[in-house]
Amino acid sequence: MSPEGKRLFNIIILGFGFMFMFTAFQTCGNIEQTVLKSFNSTEFHGSGYTSMAIIYGVFSASNLIAPSVVTVIGPQLSMFFSGLLYSGYIAMFIYPYTWSFYTVSVLVGIGAAVLWTAQGNVLAINSNDNTIGRNSGIFWALLQFSLFFGNLYIYCAWHGHVHITDKDRRTVFISLTVISLVGCFLFFLIRKPDPNTPPSDTLESQLQAESSESSSSAMVDRSRSGIWMQALDAFIQACKIFVTKEMLLLSVSIGYTGLELTFYSGVYGTCIGAMTQFGQDAKSLIGISGICIGVGEILGGGVFGMLNKDNRFGRNPVVLLGVITHFVAFYLIFLNIASDAPLAPEAGTDLQGYITPSLWVALLCSFLLGLGDSCFNTQLLSIIGFMFRDNSAPAFAVLKFTQSIMAALAFFYSNYLLLHWQLLILVLAGFLGSMTFFMAERLAVSSRRDSDYDSI
Repeated sequence: MSPEGKRLFNIIILGFGFMFMFTAFQTCGNIEQTVLKSFNSTEFHGSGYTSMAIIYGVFSASNLIAPSVVTVIGPQLSMFFSGLLYSGYIAMFIYPYTWSFYTVSVLVGIGAAVLWTAQGNVLAINSNDNTIGRNSGIFWALLQFSLFFGNLYIYCAWHGHVHITDKDRRTVFISLTVISLVGCFLFFLIRKPDPNTPPSDTLESQLQAESSESSSSAMVDRSRSGIWMQALDAFIQACKIFVTKEMLLLSVSIGYTGLELTFYSGVYGTCIGAMTQFGQDAKSLIGISGICIGVGEILGGGVFGMLNKDNRFGRNPVVLLGVITHFVAFYLIFLNIASDAPLAPEAGTDLQGYITPSLWVALLCSFLLGLGDSCFNTQLLSIIGFMFRDNSAPAFAVLKFTQSIMAALAFFYSNYLLLHWQLLILVLAGFLGSMTFFMAERLAVSSRRDSDYDSI
């Protein structure tokens, strides 16, 4: 296999590994609030929103040490062991206890930071300037197939169920645990890219800089102090990147993706399931909503991955499309869904929005949420991989730090805020996030021109 073929193979395996893992985890996050409302136990007092807030809060803090962990044990083992923590979280739902629910939430937060930092590192070292956009799109499209398969399973398993029984819950979460474990073991198929690359291939040469630095350090000094000095250096690099002008601008966009991640992955499905006007089968509609989100994510990841082969127009048009798509979705949700839907009890809500509730409008909004999310995330992966090619692991750790702390905040306020207030927050954050992304893209274009000039 050619060096370029091996790198593309690694990206595809990376995408499939995440697809299996997040088929389980994203489906779990989409249904857990509904499942816990149906859980018949006087000893359990957990909240799905609170659990996700804990996960993303710990996730955020753990990103400060994640580059060090990836440096010490490598991206492949980092993703495998982190994946096992995800599997443990899903398995906990087979028979949940309050103490185990929140304990595993903390552990998954730590694992998530390491997992996504390692993912960014693998993506960057298997890409160059010409392929980073394509590879980001391929990875994102494969990842988002998880929303399609997982939620299709939920729809089929729960179709016609008004109440989620203990047997329903156990069957679903045993299956999801097995699927997650399959994804963990797929990471062992990722191969080390060939180090013999052209000097001009800057993103590929980053592999030489990072892997040769590790190997040469190991050859010169096998002592543990040498390893931990690398870990400390990764932490320092993450802190330096966080305060750069480029990352501060991108942090607003990244923060917005954290807020809307919470909305489409946890809140909106709950809202649809709570609308009694959608019929007695509303619980299974959570799965259909997730499928529609997944279709939007897959379409966006695939199309924008292909468009990134020719980057004449830059990333701004894609982000602009994303924010417009989201604003249309938010407006339709505001009209179509009852304001108390996020906080409704298991029996649902009899209230309605400003129009007669329409299931087709609700599912269209699910699709638009997924499409807009893919617009933002593929371009963020692309611009960060380009601007911080020499420090990919710390840069992607900063991305996940910012994204997860905002997701944690959103899951926290989702316990208390009515739907229209949540939508207002998303609109304001989306506007600011798109503006700052345009400014960061201008800096990226300027740096590319300067680099081309210097190379003459």
